Formats: sequence, structure tokens, C-alpha cells
Amino acid sequence: MQQPIWNFEQEPWGGAAHDETDVNLRAYFDRMPDEKMRQYSPEWSDERILEWDGNFRNDGALMIACCERDVDVDEYRRVIAQAIAYRDRVRRQVLAR
Repeated sequence: MQQPIWNFEQEPWGGAAHDETDVNLRAYFDRMPDEKMRQYSPEWSDERILEWDGNFRNDGALMIACCERDVDVDEYRRVIAQAIAYRDRVRRQVLAR
């Protein structure tokens, strides 16, 4: 498997406690293509986010491997905003490699 160019998964957590699901959600966003992530809008409805991502179950939880708990759209919104901020900060250096 090819490793993603992003490394949001390893970014500092700011002292916040985290579990396996938190780590795997960050890894999920590391593997999302930049072109797709740049389409995201925080103004979208929950339904639009579920449709756009295409990896949510019928019950509204994100399908990711090795989860201890479900990831709902509110957590998804919070973490994708962090992932976007991370990419905006490091994009120039990462893409220059």
C-alpha cells in the first residue's frame, strides 16, 4: 500500500486525550485526495457531507477500519476542519518534495 503524502495522523494533539478511533479518523483524512478535500464546505448540510464523502453507513456513522466507537457527522466536521488547516499550513512543503 502506498503511504499518503500527508501526515495529519502524527500531528500534535494539543494535550487532548485520544483513542484508536481518533487516530484512524486522522489517517482517513490523510488518505483523502487533496482535490477532494479542497471541495469541502463547512456550509454544507449534514446530508450533503454524507453524500459527498460516500463512506457513511445508513445510520449516519462513518465507515473506517479499527474503530472503538462510531464517528458521526459532527465529529467528522470538527476533524476535517483540523485536517484542512493542517494541509493549508504544510501544503507548500509537502508538495515541493
